[in-house]
Parts: sequence; structure tokens; C-alpha cells
Amino acid sequence: MSADTLRATLIADKSFVIAEVDKRIYGSFIEHLGRAVYGGIYEPGHPSSNSLGFRGDVKSLVQELGVPIIRYPGGNFVSGYNWEDGVGPVEQRPKRLELAWRTIEPNEVGTNEFMSWAKEVGSEVMMAVNLGTRGIDAARNLLEYCNHPGGTYWSDLRRNHGVEQPHKIRTWCLGNEMDGPWQIGQKTAAEYGRLAYETGKAMRLVDPEIELVSCGSSSSAMPTFPEWEAVTLEHTYDVADYVSLHQYYGNRDNDSANFLARSMDLEHFIRTVTATCDYIKAKKRSKKTMYLSFDEWNVWYHSNESDTKIEPWTVGPPQLEDHYNFEDALLIGSMLITFLRHADRVKMACLAQLVNVIAPIMTEAGGAAWKQTIFYPYLHTSKYGRGVSLQPIVNSPKYDAQDYTDVPYLDSALVYNEEADELTIFAINRHLEEALHLKCDVRGFEGYRLIEHIELHHEDLKAVNTAKEEHVKPRQATGTECKDGFVETMLSKASWNVIRLGKVN
Repeated sequence: MSADTLRATLIADKSFVIAEVDKRIYGSFIEHLGRAVYGGIYEPGHPSSNSLGFRGDVKSLVQELGVPIIRYPGGNFVSGYNWEDGVGPVEQRPKRLELAWRTIEPNEVGTNEFMSWAKEVGSEVMMAVNLGTRGIDAARNLLEYCNHPGGTYWSDLRRNHGVEQPHKIRTWCLGNEMDGPWQIGQKTAAEYGRLAYETGKAMRLVDPEIELVSCGSSSSAMPTFPEWEAVTLEHTYDVADYVSLHQYYGNRDNDSANFLARSMDLEHFIRTVTATCDYIKAKKRSKKTMYLSFDEWNVWYHSNESDTKIEPWTVGPPQLEDHYNFEDALLIGSMLITFLRHADRVKMACLAQLVNVIAPIMTEAGGAAWKQTIFYPYLHTSKYGRGVSLQPIVNSPKYDAQDYTDVPYLDSALVYNEEADELTIFAINRHLEEALHLKCDVRGFEGYRLIEHIELHHEDLKAVNTAKEEHVKPRQATGTECKDGFVETMLSKASWNVIRLGKVN
């Protein structure tokens, strides 16, 4: 190793606890949008489909990811959705003009079908209610339909529809992106705050066990951010448990160094919303801490131009079908690392979305389901990022990008799973041209040895996966050593790394 080699150090200690990781930060999202439902999770006649029309190959990939919670049915879609259209005999359900994405919604899949699918894949559901065109009445009725055991109009209607036991949906979103001018039924902060509070109050009377998510800003770039949070939480703080955050990033300028630094913006977003929540907590003299639900996040920009060419008023058109490259996977990994470092406040997060629509899983009609590049950082964190998040003490060389200064080349998070006696180091080398020597002090984990070092790397930042060939996939790195309480390794340039240590009995 030459004197010019880039070097970084990291200290891992069991005492540096951030918080227990809520597994729901590895959630995802299925909206009635594009081919997420029709042609995605649901394709009657596909060789792998079950009797309800849900694809078995997609189910297997979702189960591989271990997705703990899935947001449904939107998204922008929910602000014009009549939930009653999606229950009862399928042949009697109406076809509707879907105004958010200008398609036809056939309502072949609705609440009960989706709940059945979610149960099969092993996921809870985060249900959203329509606070755009509707409000208190529709929300309380939907909750009664889903969660009340029986003996009332809506609960007995569910039972008449063949679902004897209640769904017991725990988590509910009070609308979606209500600050956005693109939203059907956009509200001012005060209008939304009042409606959300009264809706939440009524829903808690129906089922006191639910938890509620208040709408935050649609992104940190909104002109009303963070005033929107401050005003809406004045109303909803006492009834809600979470406030939502949404953020998408792109690399339209083809500036990869700047693109990979965008998790710095994410960091600022989380800190700002946290500070705003705590300001309202202090103002209200409240003992309750407001938690964060990052229930939409991803890279999204590749499909923007092609989406303008889609003909309106069709069923399940190929909308928002970003084909992700290798550098997208690196940023996704960095965003997940950021959530882990904020595990004390970020308790839920939903990668938007799960299948076909800006998604880690893609399908071909009648054909295969396959993994995009972003599948892997999502898989690795979901699988190995469960336990206690520890604060890494990092010393790393830095760089300046177009929009960010002092960007560490090393981006990292630590998760300690005491039950399994494992420590996982998640690490990204942001340097586009040079490897990074990493030395980790793990002396606090006596008796731990190297289990494996998983690396995701490709020489071409723009490399993509296809249905026919998986160009970007993980491999076992070599040369990593764990000796005398220190881990030493070389992180390849522009790479995602998962270094797993375990105790040897």
C-alpha cells in the first residue's frame, strides 16, 4: 500500500447506541399507477399466477427482500379514489377515470385482494385514506370495514364480501402530499391540518389501537417547507404518531460525484423535520415525541421524458419505469445508510415503489420477473440491518461537489444484532477513481471474526440489469482481514460493501 493510498478509519463500539432499528424502515409501496398492480403483482393467466391472479415469481422476489410493510393504494392515486369501488364482486365494480395519472382504473384489485396478497408475501400494510376529494366519513367507514370485527354495517359488508376476520390494519396515512399543486384536492397547511386532525380523531374513536401518519411536505424543495410541517403539526401533533417525508433524486446533469453526495441533502431534510417536530413539541408542552415516516423515497428521473409520450386513458401503461444503473444503486445504499444513522427518529420508510414503477423488481408480460441494480442494497440492509444502530466514529478524506462541500468518501452505518452475535458494517466508497483503505476498530466486539465481505461494484457507473442479463450483482470480496480487534480492507472505487462479523464460540 503506497503513501498516496486513500485511507479512512472507523470505530465501532457497543456503547455508541443510536436506537433499535425499526424493521419497517425497509418498507415499500404499491400504488395503482402504471404496471405496479396490473402487470406487476397481478397478472391473471401468467404461468406463475395463483387463483386470484397474483404472480408467484414476483411474490418470491418480494419475500426475498423481506419487506415488512407496504404502503397502499397511493400516492397521488388515493386523493381521487373511492375505496368502495374496489370491494365486492369484481364483475360489478365500476371502471373509473383515474385523474392523478390519467389512466383507466378497472378496480379488479381492491382492498381485500391486496390484503390477501400482502399476507401471502408476509407484509403489513400502511393504508392511506383519501383527504383530497373525500374526508372524515369515507376514512372512518373504510377503517370500520377493515378493522371492526362485525355487527355493524361496514364490518358486516366485509364479511358478506367473503372476509370473515378483520384485517387489523395498524398504520394509516392521513392523505398524501396535500401541499402539492398536482394533488387532487390540494390544501393549504391550515386546511389540511384541520381536516387531518378531525379525520384522525374520528378514526381513533373507531379503533384506538391504530397509528396515524400526518402529511409532511412533498419534498424539501417545496417553497412552503418546513413551514408546512410547523403549521400542520400545530393541528395534528396530538392525534398523529408520525409525520411523512418524501424525496426523490436524479442525475440529470450527469455529474456522478454530485449525485452520490445527495444523501447530504437527505441528512439535512431529516434534521430539519426533526427540529420542526421538536419545536412543536416544546410549544405544546407535550411529552410525546413525533417520529418520522419516510414513506416515499428513491431515485426517479430516467423515465420522465418517455412518460410524456404515453397515451392517456389506458389500463396499466408503462409509467415511471426507470431502468436503474449502478450509480443509482450506490445512492440507494447511501440513503439507506442515512436512515440507519437516524434510527432514533426514522421509524418507517417506503422505497417507492416495489414492482415496475421506479422499482427494484421488474416484470415482462407473460414472462420473467427480474432484479434491478437497486435491488441489492435494499436486500442487504433489510437482511442484515436488523438490530441496534450504532454511531460510527469516522475519519475520512472528503471532497467538494457542485452542490455540497466536505462530502466524506466513506459513507457508513453500523448495526449490532445482539441476539445473533453479529456486527454489520455498511460502507460506500464514493470516490469514482480510487480505492479506499478502511481500518475498523472493533475491539469492543471481542471474539468476533469475519463472516463475509459482500461487494457491489461495476467499472461502468451506467451499467444496468435486464431481463436477459444481470450485469450488476454482488460478489464476495477478497483480501479483507479481521485480526487483533481490527478489520482492514480495500473498498473498491465507487462500491457498496457489507462487512459481516460474528462471534466464534
